[in-house]
Amino acid sequence: MVRLSLLVAASAALLVSCTLAPKYQRPEAPVASAFPGGEGGKGQTGVHAADIGWRDVFGDARLRELISLALENNRSLRIAALNVERARAQYQIQRADLFPTVNATASDALQRLPAFQSPTGEAMTLNAYSVGVGVTAYELDFFGRVRSLNNQALEQYLALGEAQRSAHLSLVAEVARAYLTQRALDEQLALSRQTLETVQDSFDITRRSYELGRASELDLRTAETQVHASRFTLEFYKRQYAQAENALVLLIGRPLPAELPAPWPLSTQQLLADLPEGLPSDLLQRRPDILQAEHQLKAANANIGAARAAFFPSITLTGSGGLSSTDLVGLFSGGAGVWSFVPQIRVPIFTGGRLRANLEVAEVSKSIEIARYEATIQMAFREVADALVARASLEEQLKDQTERVAAEEQRFRLSEQRYRAGVDSYITLLSAQRDLYNAQQMLINARLSRLSNLVNLYKALGGGWLASTQPPGTSAGG
Repeated sequence: MVRLSLLVAASAALLVSCTLAPKYQRPEAPVASAFPGGEGGKGQTGVHAADIGWRDVFGDARLRELISLALENNRSLRIAALNVERARAQYQIQRADLFPTVNATASDALQRLPAFQSPTGEAMTLNAYSVGVGVTAYELDFFGRVRSLNNQALEQYLALGEAQRSAHLSLVAEVARAYLTQRALDEQLALSRQTLETVQDSFDITRRSYELGRASELDLRTAETQVHASRFTLEFYKRQYAQAENALVLLIGRPLPAELPAPWPLSTQQLLADLPEGLPSDLLQRRPDILQAEHQLKAANANIGAARAAFFPSITLTGSGGLSSTDLVGLFSGGAGVWSFVPQIRVPIFTGGRLRANLEVAEVSKSIEIARYEATIQMAFREVADALVARASLEEQLKDQTERVAAEEQRFRLSEQRYRAGVDSYITLLSAQRDLYNAQQMLINARLSRLSNLVNLYKALGGGWLASTQPPGTSAGG
């Protein structure tokens, strides 16, 4: 028993042994050192965008409440969290191979020997009682195979943790975009109702004028077609709004509560526009999809160590110690001690190229993960760059469209006055009316595009994991 204990203790000391995995080096980021048109600063907030809480980015209380509900009830996010829990358990299973498994046993064996097998020439019954503890097939990890597999399992677990964070960020952004889309459709719906009322009034006036002989049938039918077109558009936006609400319900994982705060119009939505872009190198620590890809790369690197170690001898130990006796009373008497020690060494001699192929698979898998890691960085860089380029452009478009709507409103008022005074034809009024409606629609879309782009920029920079802003000097990443 003493020898066995010493052997197990000495074996456990081997857990600190090195592995044959290559030394990990993070690949160079295959992107420029700065974003196009970006200053690489931290903005007026003094912190990186990933460290700004979503409650400080989104000012609409209704939107903040919807995001909170989604984080609590969304089923996809719940599945991501459960995947992390499962990976944690799987890592614990793999980690258990680093330590000896010690079992306690007790047995009572009863055996009958026939006369021709009995040493006495007569049939007899034998009893054998035993108790003991033992270690079964414990591998001495001289070449780090078990530790490499443990490191691989750990990196895969960490990768799933980053996948959960990525799902969290995506959910926050999806809820924000869905809510803003619903607000835009609500405004389009209100505009369509207002337009229908306007064209209906215009049709009624034209019909009376036609009955009095002051308007032609062409004017009457033109006004009538506008009523039908406006009704068609109204039904279209009713359907779109209902489907947008269904999408929002799916994201939050439950019906919309009746006690939600009142929504804000798009024109008064307060989204933090001064999102600091930082540098591309910041994304390596703040984008969970990049961190996930790096953990997968580290797992592939560790797997090479396990494949290399398979070329070397493996040593396993099986041992036990305890007491044995033919009668229960004598089991704990002196001289009943028994022990066994069975070391086994296994040396690969010929495997038909299996070990070499496994190593080649591991090395190619690492190359694949390097390419996937670099592609993830490039995609993240593009998302941020696209959002930054669009930010200034959309601001200018919104300004221009706002001024256009003001001009179209004035044009429509003048056209209506001239038509009623008999100076211009109904076609002129209709053209002004159509242009005003189109301009108002485009203004709503411009506001939605600007706000959606800010949401995309916030997500692209790794924002959305924190509810409240972290102080400068701390990091939201890994």
